[in-house]
Parts: sequence; C-alpha cells; structure tokens
Amino acid sequence: MKGYEIRDSMNGVDEPSGKTWFWELEAAVLNTDRCVQCGTCVAVCPSNSLAVSVATNLPELVKMCTGCSLCWDFCPRAGLRAEATWLPEERGPTIDGESVISGAPGEGLGAVVERYAARSRRGVEGAQDGGAVTTILAALLDAGTIDGAVVSRPSARPDEPWKGVATVATSRAELARAAGSFYNQTMALAALDVTDVPLPPSPRLAVVGTPCEIEGLRAMQRAPWATGRHRVDAVVLTIALLCTKSFDYAGLIQRELRDRRGVDPAGVRRIDVTDGRLTVERHDGTLVVDEPVKAFHGAALKGCDECADFLGRGADLSVGSVGSAPGWSSVLVRTEAGRRALAVASTALELADDVDTDALLRLDALDKRRARAALGRELDPDGPLFVDFEAYLAEVDGTARVPVVLRR
Repeated sequence: MKGYEIRDSMNGVDEPSGKTWFWELEAAVLNTDRCVQCGTCVAVCPSNSLAVSVATNLPELVKMCTGCSLCWDFCPRAGLRAEATWLPEERGPTIDGESVISGAPGEGLGAVVERYAARSRRGVEGAQDGGAVTTILAALLDAGTIDGAVVSRPSARPDEPWKGVATVATSRAELARAAGSFYNQTMALAALDVTDVPLPPSPRLAVVGTPCEIEGLRAMQRAPWATGRHRVDAVVLTIALLCTKSFDYAGLIQRELRDRRGVDPAGVRRIDVTDGRLTVERHDGTLVVDEPVKAFHGAALKGCDECADFLGRGADLSVGSVGSAPGWSSVLVRTEAGRRALAVASTALELADDVDTDALLRLDALDKRRARAALGRELDPDGPLFVDFEAYLAEVDGTARVPVVLRR
C-alpha cells in the first residue's frame, strides 16, 4: 500500500485495487487528532477487527484488517457523506400522511414535527436540565417498548471521577445511575456489542448520544449489510444531545480543573455547560468554577470544531437545555418513532410549548461558522453546509489524507 511499509513488505503481493485500510483512517483521523470518539468505526467493522483501546479510549486494530473500507466510509471525520444520515423523502417515515422531511435537512431546525420544553414531573436525582431523557427512557422500559438503552454512566474506577463510560442500561436503577451529563466522549457505538448484556434474542435498544454518534448510527442503519457483533439493527430510538463540542477527559477534568484550578474532582457535585459558560459546583453547593467555555477550548476534541450538526438532525428526538428555561429541556420531535416515545412518557413529563427556536438557530449558525473556519473555507454563513468527502481522497506526501471540503 502506498506509504504503508507493513503492506508493502507482505509477501511481495500487490495491493488489491479499491481497498481502503484502517491505517488510512488512523493516519487521517487518529494521528491528526481529529477523532471525535463516537465508536462508529468499531461498530461498523464486519470482521470485528477494531476495539476500543483501554489506554487511549481510541479505536485500535486488534485483528487483521481486511481492507473493506467501511471504517473509512462511515467515519464522521473521514468518508461519511452527510446525505447518508438523512431520511430521504421517498422512503422516510411519515406523520399524518406527510413526510417528516421538507427541504434539505441541514436547513433551519431540520425535520421537526413537534417541539416542547420538558421536565420530569417527579424529578430525577442528579439529572441535568429537568431529567427529560432519563424519564423518557424509564417510561419506555416500564412499558416494554425497549429492552435497554445505551447511555453514559460514571466510571467505576476511583482514579476516574467524573468520567463517563458507555453502558447498556436495562433497568430503572441503571438509568438512575447514569442520570446527568458527562462532558467526555465514550465511544458509545462500540457498546452496541451486547453479547454479554442480558437481553432477549431480538432486543430493542435506544441510543443516547451526541450528534456525531447519531450520524454514524443512522448511516449504518441505512447500509444493506451487517456490522459484525454490533447490533445496529436493534436500535429503535435515537436521542441526540444538543452539542457544540465534547472534551477529552484527561484534558478537562485532570489538567484544566484539577491541576490548573485546584478543583478536586471527587468533591464535585455538578458540572454544567450552559449559556456559553462552564460551571463546577461542589457537594456543599459552592460554585468553584464559572468561566466562559472557550477558556477550556484546549481540552476540547479538535474534531468537534469541524462539526456543523449541533442540532442532531438525524435523530428521532433532539434534546438539550438551549432554548428552554433553567431546569427544563428543549425537545425536538423529528420522527414518528420520536413522537411515539414521547407519548409513552407523556404522563411522567411536564410539557410546555415555549421553546425559543431563535436561540437554537443562533447557536446552530455559530456552530456552522466555526465548522467552516475549521475546514479552511468561508461561505455564506446562512447557507446550508455540505461536505465534499471525495476531496478526502487527495493525498499529501503519499501518506496522509486531508479534507478539502465545503461545497454548496
């Protein structure tokens, strides 16, 4: 293979044409610090050749790569085309006889059929912004609509306070332990290998994730082939958490909070990012950090700068604090599956029709401008953003691939 000694030296056999290997993804995304730790490459590998490294929390090759190209094709920072995450009008779900898609999904809020401000009627201990997501998932488990949900729970390791790890919750108690937000990525889609999870033979799963995780999942669901051990086919509901960036755990919790600001993570009750500020509160209620989130940019995943999907347009439900009053979540219902899920949980939720859509659109526009700047081009800040991933095939020095993107 061009530029890869390990392939060039194997038995003198020429590389088959049309192959793309994991090493290319490694060179273009991992080695350039652009990985957003979504887990798509691990989940899509049909030969189960990829896993999550315990040391780095990044994908690594654990068996021979077959050169099937899928890790490249489905990576949100490599070959994934935005169109693969859309619900095409001719085959997408309909509500009351009308398609959920009108115009390009990248425009405005995307496909939205209902919108609410929501919070739990009974409250959820440790929850963020009213506990709407935990309440919805708990109601679906109680109703038997789902058998489990991919969520983030606190790490069990004592040296990793405030680190979220991906898990499949199958009970209310497990959901309660996962309540609240963690601001590090968890390679969530890798958790779709449910081989060791007590689930029925044909499980029905919900996935809660960042927009990039939902992008990868949606694209895999559109693909006409299986994805190894990872049960992409079992996902019946997706919930995207509104997101402008995620953080590296060691960078945020250890370097920025513990080392630079003297905050003991074990003594922290709550970390929140809202209104452009990051706040940290101790168990005694003392606010020990209240700074602009940009002050922590050095701890953010660099690949997040390229993302223009703050709103999670490919999900069934998009949920976040932006656009709602404190203690409430904005809920954008995008599909029939999302509407059914909210209906099941409706008696456990307070719902109000007062979402500030202008606030959502302003932050979405800012996210798009940031993505354009990161990708090296400036276009109409109000225009739709598309990514020409064919340009990723340009090679630099015969080894690395770089994005030359943005077409309209």
